[in-house]
Amino acid sequence: MKSRKWLSGRRPIGFTLIELLVVIAIIAVLIALLLPAVQSAREAARRAQCTNNLKQLGLAVANYESSTGAYPECYGQRAIWDIPNKSGTAGDSGWGNFSVHILILPYMDGGPVYNSINFQISAADNCDNGTQATAIGTRVNSFLCPSSTLPIGNLYCGNTKLQRPYPGNNYWGSVGPTVCPWAGAQPPGIFMTIGPGDGGSSIGVRDVTDGTSNTIAFGEWKMGDFNSSKLSLQDAIDILQNTAGSGPNGAFGSWNNGTASSMPSAGMQAFTQFLQTCQGAAPASTSGGSNWKTNKSLLGRDWNQGMFGHTLGNTLLPPNPAYYNCNMESWGGDFDAPGMYSLSSFHPGGANAAFADGSVRFVKSSTAMNIMWYLGSKAGGEVIGSDQY
Repeated sequence: MKSRKWLSGRRPIGFTLIELLVVIAIIAVLIALLLPAVQSAREAARRAQCTNNLKQLGLAVANYESSTGAYPECYGQRAIWDIPNKSGTAGDSGWGNFSVHILILPYMDGGPVYNSINFQISAADNCDNGTQATAIGTRVNSFLCPSSTLPIGNLYCGNTKLQRPYPGNNYWGSVGPTVCPWAGAQPPGIFMTIGPGDGGSSIGVRDVTDGTSNTIAFGEWKMGDFNSSKLSLQDAIDILQNTAGSGPNGAFGSWNNGTASSMPSAGMQAFTQFLQTCQGAAPASTSGGSNWKTNKSLLGRDWNQGMFGHTLGNTLLPPNPAYYNCNMESWGGDFDAPGMYSLSSFHPGGANAAFADGSVRFVKSSTAMNIMWYLGSKAGGEVIGSDQY
């Protein structure tokens, strides 16, 4: 039997089992302490990039207004004020309208994509059976927040499914605190949808009497989960499918088709009913063979169409609300109907917003509802302090 060697009467060379366990425990504790810091640093970097993206959009729309004398609007039929010597085909309630995002592309190094778009046809059919899929299927990094997931699924051109993924869009233009984006409803924000016969846009800095530094131009949202069989706050719930009432406006009367659609003129009682009806309709939205109509999970799938759910949103609720996005569509089709699409993000505590002066600020989820209305309104006459959001 061999004897164990000792060095000058000292203990054997190497670590004991207890010492190894202690070292491993210390390393595990250090990793546990460092991991949140690393994740926090990564999120800070993503949030900074998101802020920079919104900064580009804010400056682009400010430069557009400075060059043309008016803010860009979503249009379908004619846009002489936006694009000289070019016109599009039919576009009315939003379906087929070109987005604000398209019009500001030349002001944010997006000239090549802009120049490849055919403005002679509607935005909804703008890939022209695939021949222009390269244009509207392009993923514009300035429209994507790195903290958000990317869209799932492939782009459609008419009835043709292409082997190109949805480009995605995390940033929406604000129509203000209203459920109606149409020019006829006089939305209080700086953007709107122009339909046939509405004429050209004349909204400019001169009309933003609340101050461009107090008026939201763009906000961010989480993209939909692209799964109409799953209930998520990122989706939009169609509520007229489950709402009693007569006529195209269901139980909401004239609120969703006129100037009464804006807060606070709509009245808190009507708005509260809207929120409650939305919540009540949500559980049933994922069932049935046509659940793609009642559970619209494609929020933010593209940046070419000028309507709610694609490139337009509103400022009715603070960021990351506990209420579902809502769509008041009588037949359960696309997003071309009154609705509510709020600020949301994967950033803890709130979401970023670009203001009409080009600045970007973080709007907290704890912001009061009426402050959100004031931030979205261009000429409400309210006085807002930076500590209120």
